[in-house]
Amino acid sequence: MQKFIFIGNLTRDPDLSENNNGVKVCRFTVAVNRPYAESNGERQADFFNCTAWKGLANSIARYCRKGSKIFVAGSIQHRTYEDNRGNKRDTIDVIVQEAEFLDPPKKDDGGEVPMSNPQTRTPQARQLGIDGIGAPDIDDVL
Repeated sequence: MQKFIFIGNLTRDPDLSENNNGVKVCRFTVAVNRPYAESNGERQADFFNCTAWKGLANSIARYCRKGSKIFVAGSIQHRTYEDNRGNKRDTIDVIVQEAEFLDPPKKDDGGEVPMSNPQTRTPQARQLGIDGIGAPDIDDVL
């Protein structure tokens, strides 16, 4: 079993699409700052390509934008493909199983925080599982 966990910022808006079977898929990249600076004082970052599916894909596409801070937990998947020039390429993707949005929600043009999604129980963070169903509040469990 493997679990890869990190916190970072989206480098671009999420890309939501459907595969050939009509299943929603969201692709995005997260930049994660390294905990140290180079000798010249510059901080380095690592970039992780992420893929989320179904309800989780919809939620990430709806609530995240370039620069959004996000917690991601998932598994690592290695794939090999052939590029347009016929060269063999290797890539590593994070298959997102959980995500938590760490930025407060943005207000719409009317000054309201959109709360139409039942998964948005708190304005500070929304934790979602692989099926896109929010984790229960601790008060609901006890």
